[in-house]
This record gives sequence, structure tokens and C-alpha cells, in this order.
Amino acid sequence: MKVYAVGGAIRDSLMGLPVHDIDYVVVGSSVEEMIAQGYRPVGKDFPVFLHPETQAEYALARTERKTGKGYKGFLFYADPTVTLEQDLERRDLTINAMAQEVDKDDQWVGPILDPFNGRLDLAARVFRHVSDAFAEDPLRLLRIARFAARFPDFTVAPETMNALKAIVQSNELSALSAERIWQELARGFISNKPMRMFQVLLDTGAAKALLPSVLAVNLAKEEYRELLIAHLHAADSRLDDRCAVSLMYLSASEIRSWSEHVRMPNEIRDFSEIFSELNQLIENSANKFGGVYQAVEVLAWLNRADVWRKPDRGYALLKLAQQIGLNVTALINALQKAQSLNTAEIITGVPAEDRSNGERIRSAINIARLAAITTALSI
Repeated sequence: MKVYAVGGAIRDSLMGLPVHDIDYVVVGSSVEEMIAQGYRPVGKDFPVFLHPETQAEYALARTERKTGKGYKGFLFYADPTVTLEQDLERRDLTINAMAQEVDKDDQWVGPILDPFNGRLDLAARVFRHVSDAFAEDPLRLLRIARFAARFPDFTVAPETMNALKAIVQSNELSALSAERIWQELARGFISNKPMRMFQVLLDTGAAKALLPSVLAVNLAKEEYRELLIAHLHAADSRLDDRCAVSLMYLSASEIRSWSEHVRMPNEIRDFSEIFSELNQLIENSANKFGGVYQAVEVLAWLNRADVWRKPDRGYALLKLAQQIGLNVTALINALQKAQSLNTAEIITGVPAEDRSNGERIRSAINIARLAAITTALSI
């Protein structure tokens, strides 16, 4: 029985990057032997075990065979006779198909085992798939897109690009779960260069299948891509900000529809929808009123953003708009002016017989807020 560190840990170590998660593969062992040594089985589809002390995951070396549609349509075979090279051959990219032995003290020892020339591709900054089985797993297209965003100086090998296009043409993407689509896209959004993820999706033809239709159409335009690159660079790397900027030219209903398709978390969906509506407010003010905000529309957006109960989100939305170059100074002033109102005094001004009437109270507060916003916008 031998234990190896494999995959991304080896790649990141060679690149001088921090190694956070280590995948371990066990060669020459069996389920029975692992359990006898105190490892606890946790794998559902194939034998994975938790180390009795560190709780790290250790997987038995395995091979796989395509038996159905999608990334779950595989039959796995784990046996003491499966070699390390056979296990590495089923991995996606050559740069992720390297290994190094781990001794009993959990130290990496000996040479890096690299049967598929991953170090050469790492030096050349190339994403190259390991075997023809690569195209059988649709999830790998999203992984490559996400890797492209994380490692923007890498290029996709021509033969690997063809394999990615084959995945799209096979309609295997339709078998991906919404959760996995969002998980990979989210990781790409917060990577170094999110546009590289979008570019891979465009180049492979996957954008139409995985992204909102309006965004896919916009991304095909060079002018839009350049604008989005600038916005993404200016924005913070928070997932909320990156997602909102990418979707800002979609309507709120289009964002809602796509969010349901990919199971986007509600708070990110709401942030993106409200930012889209903020962008629409800014455009309406520029196109219809010569850049002058209308108090009624400003109050409607502030109410929509629920800034009275969630002021931090309201300021985060306006800060993001400022970062990407939108002029929202007047809106910030209007928000601050409206927030400075004393609602208790407003309620006191309502006739005593109406103070138990919720609608009457809300109306009085709205009128006061509208007046404060009107004053702020006139300064």
C-alpha cells in the first residue's frame, strides 16, 4: 500500500502557490484493509475514506467507464491492482495528473511522478487534456473555463478546445445539475480574470447553453467585452459585485429567470437584480431627463433596495456603481438625507386617530422621504 498526493496540490506547489487542499490516492489497498487501519468510509460512488487522525480524504486508486449521460454517468472500479498511472489517466488535464509519494510522517518524498508530461504543459502555460475520455464528462468544460479565469496566462491546447466543443455538441451539458453549474461559475467570477471564463464559454459554444441569453449575445460583441473587463477590474472581487456587474444590462426578470435555472443564492440574486435596476435608473435619468434624477424614481429604487432596513446593502450597491464609473453622488446624498429623517417625529405629525393605521403611517413617511430626496437632488 502506497499513498500519493495528487492533482491540484502538486500543480500549485510547482507554481509556487499556497497549497490548501490535498487530494490523496491510495494504491495497492482495498476497502477491507483501509477500514482495518482505522480509515472511515464516506464515499457513495467510489471508495473514499477519512484518515483516523487528520480526517483528510483518501481515495482508492480507480478507473472509470462511461455508462450513462452526464458527469454522474460513470462506473468506477477500485481494486489493489489499479496502478497510479491508471488513476492519473482518468483526470482532466495533464497539469492535474501529477503525483508525489507521501510517507508515514505525511511528508512528500521522492520524485514527482508525471506520466503525461504535466510539467512541460505547466511550463508552457497550456491546458491539455489527458485522454480521449476527457470529453465524456461535461463538468470538465466548466472546470476549464474556471481554470482559465484563475490562471489567465494559460491557453487551451487546440486538441483540448476541440474536445470541449465536442462536449457542447453532444448536448451533455444538459445533464449538469444547476448546483454544479453555479458552483463552477461562482468560482470563476471571483478568480483573477473572470472574462477568461466567459471567453472559453464563448469559444466553445457553451455560452448559449449556460449563460443568460442576453448576456451570451452581449459577450459576442468586442465593445461589450472590453467594457465588462473594465467594470470587473474596477469592482471588488466579492462574488456579489462580480455577478452584479456581469448581469447589470439584463432586466431584473431575466436575472430572476436565470437565477432559478442555476440555483443562484437568493442574496446574490437580489443584489444583482437591484443593481440592474439602479443601472436602469441611471440610464433613464441620462436619456430622458438630461442626467437629472427624478425624486419619485429615486424613492422607488430606494424602496426597492429596502435601504431602510438594509442600509449596508444600499451603500454597497451605490459604492459598486461608483467603482465602475457611474455618477451616483446625487443618489448617495439623497439616501443620506432621507435616512436622517426622524420617523418618530413624522408619526407624531399624523393625526392621533390615524396613528394605528399602518397605511397612513407609511404614506406620511414616504411623503417626508420624497421631500427630503427632492431637496437633496436640487442642491
